[in-house]
Amino acid sequence: MTRISFEFFPPKSDQAEEKLWLAIDRLAPIQPDFVSVTYGAGGSTRDRTHACVKRLIEETNLQPAAHLTCVAASRADVDSVIEEYAALGVKHIVALRGDMPDMGAFQPHVDGYSGSVDLVAALAKRGGFDITVSAYPEKHPESASMAADIDLLKAKIDAGATRAITQFAFDTQAHLRFRDALAAADITIPVIPGIMPTTNFVGAQRMAQACGATVPDWLAAHYHGLENDADTRKHIAASVAVDQCRKLIEEGFEDLHFYTLNQADLTFAVCRILALGKQ
Repeated sequence: MTRISFEFFPPKSDQAEEKLWLAIDRLAPIQPDFVSVTYGAGGSTRDRTHACVKRLIEETNLQPAAHLTCVAASRADVDSVIEEYAALGVKHIVALRGDMPDMGAFQPHVDGYSGSVDLVAALAKRGGFDITVSAYPEKHPESASMAADIDLLKAKIDAGATRAITQFAFDTQAHLRFRDALAAADITIPVIPGIMPTTNFVGAQRMAQACGATVPDWLAAHYHGLENDADTRKHIAASVAVDQCRKLIEEGFEDLHFYTLNQADLTFAVCRILALGKQ
């Protein structure tokens, strides 16, 4: 059976918080393997992320994977968050370098961790956590090459990472090429493809440009002229995501990670069509 997981982002307002918990309630019956809760750039949503993880543990049966970044923070601050998570009962951390508050080039904090490898090593040394890291099927925008990206992933694995989740990719062949490249590099930990069902194609294009993900011409053509036709965009988004997931499952992927954007209906529909989870 295909294992699935969902990503949520912490709310920035009371209205957004209500929307988040409606999404969580909608998707919880699917019983995902875990759910992750993100940090904003520069750790800007740290308190809201912590509160969301706390509520997930106290009020649901879901298994939270708490995001942790080391950007713009001292080691002492990051270590404090780690201990807060441990005290809550968190067993799974998604360890990331993180984005700078101004979204510029990464600069380590003068008293902080040097990057994701250093952070993973500290978590592994402390113990008590399952450690997930990131991977980029189409290369990180700041990376010199795909080979450099794979070397970085290897370093994170050597430091103690037990799983990786990829950035979303709309081009399924990118996931397949990345899988083959990882196999050739003798990387054997689970590397879970990221799927982002979305009806907001303009927003998806913006996110794709920021993270270096390709937007295939055929996908853009599907959405062309539908800026004011939300209903048709919903049908297209579900169809595209179902096709992508079905192909990945046929290719032997045993895990899928959904970037929900706190919008549950579309992800729920995709899981329902493919009979994913425990519905």
